[in-house]
Amino acid sequence: MFDILIGVLEQGFIYGIMALGVYISYKILNFPDLTVDGSFPLGAAVTAVLLTAGVNPWLALVVSFIAGIGAGLITGIIHVKFKVTDLLSGILVMTALYSINYRIADKKANIPIFDSNTIFNSGIAKHFPEAISSFLVLVIVFLVALIMKFLLDWYLSTKSGFLLRATGDNKQFVTSIAKDYGTIKIIGLAISNAFVALAGSVVCQQQKLFDISMGTGTIVMGLAAVIIGLNVFKPLKFLKATTMVLGGSIIYKACVAMAFEVGFDNADIRLITAVLFLIALISNGRILKAREE
Repeated sequence: MFDILIGVLEQGFIYGIMALGVYISYKILNFPDLTVDGSFPLGAAVTAVLLTAGVNPWLALVVSFIAGIGAGLITGIIHVKFKVTDLLSGILVMTALYSINYRIADKKANIPIFDSNTIFNSGIAKHFPEAISSFLVLVIVFLVALIMKFLLDWYLSTKSGFLLRATGDNKQFVTSIAKDYGTIKIIGLAISNAFVALAGSVVCQQQKLFDISMGTGTIVMGLAAVIIGLNVFKPLKFLKATTMVLGGSIIYKACVAMAFEVGFDNADIRLITAVLFLIALISNGRILKAREE
């Protein structure tokens, strides 16, 4: 049971970084961005190639983050500049990224990095006390998730972040103060996909493997984590939304782990994800209805 708990927390924090990205596009921008299914493996593909070339794994995180920015920028430009709908913009870039990721991986469907240095076995990881070696992965992913959460909190508190939040809620307000609504939306999508690609990089380093299909269903997992987190922790007014999202990711992973414990296996993961997402949607709808009444 203890090992399951540790695994849930590890996965919860890793995918929580991805969920923070989905939170920006889905909750702040009100943009159903399917690019996520392509930018997640994009971060992993970039990382796998860099690590096999001997690049510092922390630098690989940074490069993956930048690659995610590029993916989000393309989606934003297609949507804003060429007036393509949000859904189609994401689908187009997601589809293109499949081929791009395949090219980045030198036309390989997967790249194992078992012999490469990662953030979990090199650099700062070697300086942690031996006593916590069993929890090393959890400690590192917790620190990475915490840093990204605080960075996002800081950004959302800046003038640019305020305009980003206003873009999803009040488009007229943004344009009334002579700010380019479209540019802010593009910036938001770039940041969103940067977080998602970074999560893909961490997953790649933790699993020591890149797989071309590892992004499938990422958007659903992210949405489930966001909806669960914002609903479950809503009564706790002192918590920031980003903290709620991380908590939602852990709850989601805990639900998946419990499903496996009662007899489901890996082949059922998509079914489990769909059911959890449906439950989150239904619960969210009932909560909103109750508030309206």
